[in-house]
Amino acid sequence: MTTTHVKPTASKQAGESLLQVTGLTKHFPITRGLLQRQVGAVQAVDGLTFNVSRGETLSLVGESGCGKTTTGRMLTRLLEPTGGTILLEGEDITHWSAGKLRPLRRDVQMIFQDPYGSLNPRHTVGTIVGAPYHLQGIKTEHGIKREVQDLLELVGLNPEHYNRYPHEFSGGQRQRIGIARSLALKPKLIIADEPVSALDVSIQAQVINLLEDLQDELGLTYVVIAHDLSVVRHMSDRVAVMYLGKLVEIAERDELYTRPMHPYTTALLSAVPIPDTQRRTKRERIRLEGDVPSPVNPPPACRFHTRCWKAQEICKTQEPPLVELAPLHQVACHFPENTDVPAPAPAGAPLGDVVPDDAPRADATGAPLTPERDTTDDDDGSRA
Repeated sequence: MTTTHVKPTASKQAGESLLQVTGLTKHFPITRGLLQRQVGAVQAVDGLTFNVSRGETLSLVGESGCGKTTTGRMLTRLLEPTGGTILLEGEDITHWSAGKLRPLRRDVQMIFQDPYGSLNPRHTVGTIVGAPYHLQGIKTEHGIKREVQDLLELVGLNPEHYNRYPHEFSGGQRQRIGIARSLALKPKLIIADEPVSALDVSIQAQVINLLEDLQDELGLTYVVIAHDLSVVRHMSDRVAVMYLGKLVEIAERDELYTRPMHPYTTALLSAVPIPDTQRRTKRERIRLEGDVPSPVNPPPACRFHTRCWKAQEICKTQEPPLVELAPLHQVACHFPENTDVPAPAPAGAPLGDVVPDDAPRADATGAPLTPERDTTDDDDGSRA
């Protein structure tokens, strides 16, 4: 049985920044009528700001529909951002034209979620993995075949499989083919969109270990999009938590898993399965009430306040800024948990009393607002 090895916790934030994202926004217009008049917008991503250091793995986590994949597609410029800036090695690539983006494809590649849908069934493995060379006009035909066979061997496949078709491979092998294709042009940054979620659990560990070995060997930088928090813990140097298009918390992996400060992060981590039965029965599970609001009409101010057991009036009127409450630990919450440092009030907002973590909360009507909690052995909540 293959097991995943956990990455060392050494911080890479002091290293050179490869990717800088500021105020990144993507709104999809909603149109109606014969003239396709815009009547609204899906606010998929709204004002993300973060950076990724060279050689680092940053994971974006959150519930389905929070904007993770949209963010990844904007970073690869498969989607045009509505606002904000994307800097790659200090160069603004936010609104580059298709022609100018062509050489960028060498530096930024993507691993897709579905190993069955991302490979053309009519093409051989050699054609699929060699396609980036042809598109970029690199090397001769003889050179391409040798390169492809070397890549197949690098990801743990038989080089003699060059002329085989995708349907002849298992799911894990197909994902390895996709990884080989992403490595063809020696990229600096790889966006991995749910790289193991479509695979059997027995295969996931093998692919995770492969990605980490490739990072160590080739000096790759990853932005991993995932909702399986157990997988994220094994792969990440830092973790960024998203909710309804917003970044609510970002911290080093061990810091976030042991001391989450945003209530939403606390709720997510309470759902991660624990193999130890004694620890599992003692662990308090937080069940959030209600559904995730629509991104077409998100709640004002703090978008989590409709489901948060710590929400106060200020949460409905003032959006909390993303601020650093501990070294390399940023949180967007008026009433953060697991810290004695109160979050600063937004500009122009009245200063209120610091409310302890264990203080009872009430909504605008005075009714108590608390999460539903239990201590049952619920192992189906590992996915955010």
